[in-house]
Amino acid sequence: MTISSALSAGVAGLNANATRLATISDNIANSGTYGYKRIETNFESFVTGGGGAGAFSAGGVRANTTRLIEERGPLIPTNNAMDIAVNQRGMLPVTTAVSLNGSSGGFPLMMTTTGSFFQDTDGVMKTESGLALLGWPLNSNGSVNAFPRDTIAGLEPVKINLTQTSGDPTTKMTLGVALPATETETGSSGNTIPLPVEYFGNLGTSESLGITFTPTVPTSGSSNKWTMEITDSAQAGAKIGEYTLVFDGTRASGGTLLSVTKVSGGDYDSATGTLDLTVAGGPLEMTIGSIGQANGLIQLSDSFSPTSVTKNGSLIGGLKSVEITETGFVTATYESGLTRPLYQVPLVDVPSPNGLTALSNQTYQVSLDSGAFFLWDAGDGPTGSVSGFSRESSKTDVAGELTALIETQRAYSSNAKIIQTVDEMLQETTNIKR
Repeated sequence: MTISSALSAGVAGLNANATRLATISDNIANSGTYGYKRIETNFESFVTGGGGAGAFSAGGVRANTTRLIEERGPLIPTNNAMDIAVNQRGMLPVTTAVSLNGSSGGFPLMMTTTGSFFQDTDGVMKTESGLALLGWPLNSNGSVNAFPRDTIAGLEPVKINLTQTSGDPTTKMTLGVALPATETETGSSGNTIPLPVEYFGNLGTSESLGITFTPTVPTSGSSNKWTMEITDSAQAGAKIGEYTLVFDGTRASGGTLLSVTKVSGGDYDSATGTLDLTVAGGPLEMTIGSIGQANGLIQLSDSFSPTSVTKNGSLIGGLKSVEITETGFVTATYESGLTRPLYQVPLVDVPSPNGLTALSNQTYQVSLDSGAFFLWDAGDGPTGSVSGFSRESSKTDVAGELTALIETQRAYSSNAKIIQTVDEMLQETTNIKR
């Protein structure tokens, strides 16, 4: 039986090395495949049983293969904003684009560490191999709902309308103006100074606040007092606020606001220096400066000068580009300059990544060996960050694989020699019987 067991051991050796040759071939073939995880083959001895003195039964060898999914290749910079790679641990949630058109209404959760995404004709971000990127949609204020992290409920394909346009209404404005102190002195003209300021409405329209400053001219000395009126063009020029401004004339705080008195309109907050105005589209916070601080309206010298007028918001504009941040937020940039987050892409993690089931196109699915998945915000928990303009390169070391290829060839030839030798020995045994 020892000769027969030697033959079996040689055959087992051939099978094991054939398996190793297959994994090496796969590794070398995918040396240029983005995100490819190399396969490692380990041999284990197989024992069939012991033997007495002078007798031994060969068991042979068996091969076990493991895809090293935990290993990460270096990131390679690209020119495409939606070339995405995960830096360190975690995977991008994806699904097949074909499943999105199914009648069942569900789609399988798959994972990948890198992908080159583009918008198809429906606006869905997917790869050339048909993998659609999944994410949580954001609310209009940029927040995300509290979706469960252990299911795919709430995840949907990242879809961006190619003809999408957006306008951003103005909600905050800062008014920095230097008023001429000489206009509040006896004998001055007392002329009203106009200051029109543009703002953006809810529908992306350009509107205007008509702001006027009228000095109070005293019979003697200097009043340091102005009347500020604010009108809204979107409300047919209706007055939305009137305030009496008094400036400090002392040496220590000369030129800064001393007091702001509301005649009509929204309240003035002396701590923050803001007016709570209401325009046609809703509330608008206007900062005019705090009491005693030279950070808004001031009164100095003899000339009028708008020193700084800033506001948020923008006109309506078409979609210009789509990018992803390190924290996984997919943002759209419009021609008007507005940048708006639309989706949050979480990172998928499992207790044992090497236990995942490997699929085609460098994708993986949860298995009993990997454990249940959890969806993390990128950068939280054990997960790393998301890198746009990047692809993860293959983990194949071609030089190392070629070395292993030579070793495998030698081992295969040696096992073939065992079979040849056993065949010759059996032939000799047959000849003895003759």
